[in-house]
Amino acid sequence: MSILTVEDPDDPRVAAFRDIRERDLTGREELFVAEGEVVLNVLLSARSLCRPSAVLMAAHRIEQRAELLARVPSGVPIYAASQAVLDRIAGFALHRGILALGEKPPEPDLDDLLRKLPERAVVLAASGIGNHDNMGGLFRNAAAFGASALLRDDQCCDPFYRKSIRVSVGAVLRTPTGVAGTTGAMVDRLEAARFEVIALSPSAREPLASMARGGRQALLVGSEGPGLPADILRRVRTVGIPMAGGFDSLNVATSAAIALHQICDPSVT
Repeated sequence: MSILTVEDPDDPRVAAFRDIRERDLTGREELFVAEGEVVLNVLLSARSLCRPSAVLMAAHRIEQRAELLARVPSGVPIYAASQAVLDRIAGFALHRGILALGEKPPEPDLDDLLRKLPERAVVLAASGIGNHDNMGGLFRNAAAFGASALLRDDQCCDPFYRKSIRVSVGAVLRTPTGVAGTTGAMVDRLEAARFEVIALSPSAREPLASMARGGRQALLVGSEGPGLPADILRRVRTVGIPMAGGFDSLNVATSAAIALHQICDPSVT
C-alpha cells in the first residue's frame, strides 16, 4: 500500500476533492464523494455496486485505518494530508478526516432488474422525494429490511449527493436503483413485472397491519406535504399507519421503515 503525501491544498492531484460543498451543488459528472469511515467501508465491501477512484485521509488516521486502506484496489491512489491541509481542500472542518471519490454505477435496465427478482420480493418506490436526508433515510431502510431495489421517479433528487450517501450510511452504494420515469410510468413498470403496488397514505383505505408478506410487493411513498398524486392513489392499493390523537404526519423515511418492517422478510434478499 503506497501513501501519497499532499502538502499543498492546491495540489492538482486532489483537485476533485476541493470545495466539496460548492461542487455538491453543481455535480461531479459520474463521480460522487463518500465521507467518513462507515461509508468508505461500504464502498470497499463486496456488496458495493460502485468503484473507488481515490481516497484522501488525514495523515494522523493512516496508521489506525491501515486494515481498511489495505482493501483499496490496486491502482487507486491514497492521499494523506495534515488536518489543516485537508480542511482547506474540503472547504470546511472535516472532522471525520476521511474522503473518497467513487464512480457511480451504470444505470440499470429496470425492467430487466424487476423481471429477474424472485417471486417473493419487495421493492421500495419513491415519488417526488426532493430532500436529501429523506432520500438517504429511504435507502438506509431499504437495505436494513431487505428490499431488493429502490426505484425513483423523475422528480426525485440524486441519491449520490454527498449528504444522501452519508445519511444512508453507505446503503446508496449497495442498493440497486434507477429512475423509472414519471410516477405513473413507474407504477406501470412495476405492474408489468407483476408487482402489487401498495401506496402509503394518511387517507388510506386500509391499515398497514392488514398487509401480509408474500409475492411481489412494491411499497410506494411520496414527498412530505403534497404526498402522492390523487390519480395514483385511486389506481393502487393504499395503506396507512394509524396514529394517536388524530395526528396524521410521519417523516417519509420513518413511515417507510415501519411499512418495510411489516412486509419484508430480511432472510429473503
